[in-house]
Amino acid sequence: MKLKGKMLPCGSREAVVTVLSYKNGIMDGYLQHPRLQEKEKIHSLSQIILLLNSLVDLEDCPNPSLPLIPLEHEEDGKKSVFRIQILFREHYSWQGRLIWQNENREVVFRSVVELLQLFDEILGE
Repeated sequence: MKLKGKMLPCGSREAVVTVLSYKNGIMDGYLQHPRLQEKEKIHSLSQIILLLNSLVDLEDCPNPSLPLIPLEHEEDGKKSVFRIQILFREHYSWQGRLIWQNENREVVFRSVVELLQLFDEILGE
């Protein structure tokens, strides 16, 4: 993971996940975040969670506002593109929104486990 050296405002708790393929919890795709210099290759839902948790740890700020930094993403019929917005994190529990950009759908999650279940349900369809 290569981090950008620039300062970012508190609140950069949004990531874009592009899933190229998914089967039985195994995925091929990448994650983009304002703190990363380049796309980070991902292979599992747990890898997404661990990576996002380490990126949020870098912020060291409580209850930030929504991010102001736009993230670039590619779209075509073969990919599923998601935005994950982590609004609050307390005692290792996350609350936020999962936005499925291909379908223009938004779902609120109240925990990391619920976020994992949402991903699995959507990608398993």
